Amino acid sequence: MKRLARKFENMMMAVTFAEAGEHETAKEILRDNDRQDKTDRLKPSKRAGKVLRAAAPPR
Repeated sequence: MKRLARKFENMMMAVTFAEAGEHETAKEILRDNDRQDKTDRLKPSKRAGKVLRAAAPPR
């Protein structure tokens, strides 16, 4: 839910800059917003999920 609120806030900020004629600033805000979303969704590497276990006792 926080991500949605942050995205909405950034969009409204970009709208405000665009209305004031600062189109490049608005584009930059939206670009930064997209970058943050991409980094939020990164999956951990496969190695991070591996669990080390002790060897089975000899029979």
